[in-house]
Amino acid sequence: MTASTMKPTTESSAQGTASAAPAPLESAILGTYKRAPVELVRGSGVYLYDAEGKAYLDFGSGIAVNSLGYDDAGLKAALHAAAEGLIHTSNLYHTAPGERLAAALVARSFADKVFFCNSGAEANEGAFKIARRWARTQGDAKHEIIALRGAFHGRLFGTLAATDRPNYRLPFRPLAPGISIFERDLKELDAALDPDTVAAVIVEPIQGEGGVRVIDHGFLRELRAVTASRNIALIFDEIQCGLGRTGSLFAYEQIGVVPDILTLAKPLAGGLPMGAVLMTAPIASAMQYGDHGTTFGGGPFVASVALHVLDRLSDPALLAHVRETGAWFGHELGEIAHRTSRIRQVRGTGFIWGLDVMGTAAHVVSEAQANGLLVLTAGEYTVRLLPPLVATKEELARGLQILEEVL
Repeated sequence: MTASTMKPTTESSAQGTASAAPAPLESAILGTYKRAPVELVRGSGVYLYDAEGKAYLDFGSGIAVNSLGYDDAGLKAALHAAAEGLIHTSNLYHTAPGERLAAALVARSFADKVFFCNSGAEANEGAFKIARRWARTQGDAKHEIIALRGAFHGRLFGTLAATDRPNYRLPFRPLAPGISIFERDLKELDAALDPDTVAAVIVEPIQGEGGVRVIDHGFLRELRAVTASRNIALIFDEIQCGLGRTGSLFAYEQIGVVPDILTLAKPLAGGLPMGAVLMTAPIASAMQYGDHGTTFGGGPFVASVALHVLDRLSDPALLAHVRETGAWFGHELGEIAHRTSRIRQVRGTGFIWGLDVMGTAAHVVSEAQANGLLVLTAGEYTVRLLPPLVATKEELARGLQILEEVL
């Protein structure tokens, strides 16, 4: 980590907006997020800039969304090209971009069919409905959805019931019925997985919001064997860990497990709102016209951009970069833990890492921001790192230097 990796903390280019006033403290936006007192106005590469011109190295990627970084020339060209075509027609008609995107996802995965929506929570809600629709063809009692301890699958009513955050759940009880959370324990799951009543199990291969916990691959393989033998659908939620973040296009590829249903979102359309549910033909065959729907999902504008993003995130060179540089990144985090004695544990793979820190994660996030580094929390004591997949080793080293100084 040398001085040559340093970036200036301010800029004075013609594109800067140093004279712009920060957003007023009293916002008309509903206060569902405790926003940092910073107004971000533009980005370039792996850096964001605030209204005063200060640069921030972004190790959050808009919560795993901006995998290609900021002001990417290819993504901008795809946006401009998409704007020359149709923006919206509704899903009452065929449009080519959505058809091509679905075909591309099918070609790159286990899936036979794809359903498009607008967010990760919608993708998981759709997956629950699709799994129940399939299960009901085997008997009216087969409807239960099981999630795992530490899970985060969204904040809508169905997904909230599958999210293991008591403070998120408590104000909205009673939650959707027929959805339960069980320990990450095969003996407990074995007893719970009644083939007559359980429709599906949903799992994040890496629990992002739950502390960046990498689920043991052996556990997932055994869970796949049990669910398959009992005709229970296995849903992989790869909304945060999929699309290149682990060093393969899909996380399941590194595990040796093929799910029945897979959910995607976050980086899929390069920052535009988009989610997807991928599924096998037997699962898809249960769905009938009118069983589910979306006004905006897979529209021509967003799908056109997502085609470009999917092609970029499928690049073998990029995936190799994530695997190799990610392994180096994890090693360096371990070295920082040893030198500072302020990190209890380092967990992760590729470009998704969690650090259990001494003190609160929120304090580290605040101090890092003050020093020009944006990181995230994943619970009270876990700092989460999700750099753009295009980040170089030099840029990552600069972020590690700031993080070590903060610790």
